[in-house]
Amino acid sequence: MQLGFMSAIVPDLSLKDVFIVGKAAGYTCVEVMCWPPGKADRRYAGVTHIDVSNFDDAAAAQVLDLAQANGMGISGLGYYPNLLSPNQEESRVADSQLRRVIAAAKMLKLEVVSTFVGRDWTRSVEDNWPRFLSVWKDLIAYAEDQGVRIAIENCPMIFTADEWPGGKNLASSPAIWRRMYEDIPSPNFGLNYDPSHMLWQQMDYIGPIREFSSRIFRVHLKDVMVDRQQLNQVGILAYPLKFHTPKLPGRGDIDWAGFLRALKGAGYDGPVCVEVEDREFEVDLAGRKEALAISARYLQPLMD
Repeated sequence: MQLGFMSAIVPDLSLKDVFIVGKAAGYTCVEVMCWPPGKADRRYAGVTHIDVSNFDDAAAAQVLDLAQANGMGISGLGYYPNLLSPNQEESRVADSQLRRVIAAAKMLKLEVVSTFVGRDWTRSVEDNWPRFLSVWKDLIAYAEDQGVRIAIENCPMIFTADEWPGGKNLASSPAIWRRMYEDIPSPNFGLNYDPSHMLWQQMDYIGPIREFSSRIFRVHLKDVMVDRQQLNQVGILAYPLKFHTPKLPGRGDIDWAGFLRALKGAGYDGPVCVEVEDREFEVDLAGRKEALAISARYLQPLMD
């Protein structure tokens, strides 16, 4: 496995500086964010380290040369919108941008683009399903044509009032993954597996690894601390941030040695990318760089 990180935590750095900072902290690769340039509508969104608006082979060559010159690999491209938003214009823009990201991945000779399935959070899973099939059958067919695999992160996106009650990403549980891959069985359709989202939902985050081993295209490393006393007071139907806190790997409740051992045992040997969402380290750029360094130092001995 190769230790990487998501570039979303350093939005103020150029792509060159992302590579430099990552290399200095002990990483070998980075998942590069490809949001449309402009204002973000939530934390960690709107980060553009590769602008795919008018991307071509010449631009791809420049990116690859930059990565090579700085001794870093690119694990894949990332873009995490709501493809199934009830706002049709938002959904249309997301669809168009994701296709551009997929096309850019092909030009960069990258295997994987990571994203969300999306969801109309005001409607049930059943009511979302026909639209999911309509949108994603076409997107996966396009990805197949480009020779790119799509890795869906398993975050429910159900943290704040505007995401309540259903969340903005359908792909939050093994039961839904099974249904997704039964209805769209393409080998280009898989997961970006993040154990932290399983833990705070009170689910086993190691058990599903072997069953879905052929679908795990990428892995995010983010820890989480669940406040059991607070959970006992508010219950699992409360806004999740009322009872859990995202943390750096090793500072929460995930058994990282067991998790990485299970990945290896299931045959996964690809990139595993740190995702920093720990507010303790977000005050300034120096703190975010420190977060990357701390995470790498903790994880590297577990990767051997």
